[in-house]
Amino acid sequence: MPYGCPSSLIIFIVVIETISRLIRPITLAVRLSANIIAGHVILALISSISIIDYKNFFVRIIFQRILLILETAVAVVQPYVFITLLILYLKEVR
Repeated sequence: MPYGCPSSLIIFIVVIETISRLIRPITLAVRLSANIIAGHVILALISSISIIDYKNFFVRIIFQRILLILETAVAVVQPYVFITLLILYLKEVR
């Protein structure tokens, strides 16, 4: 409870804090999955452009390979971030 909180607001603050602490892991999962999906969408868009237009085809292929390497790095880092933040959130709930 915040210092100096009026007693009439205590019930509302407890409910709001409880809901926010329960929702944190869900919002974390949504945020991390959105990051991964965004990378997939970018790769799909670049691959569709390289199929349609043959001008600078090799430049696009190289660019796509670089993005694929970055996408793989994101796929390695995202589970680590998820687990670390989930552990921190669970420690905070106790």
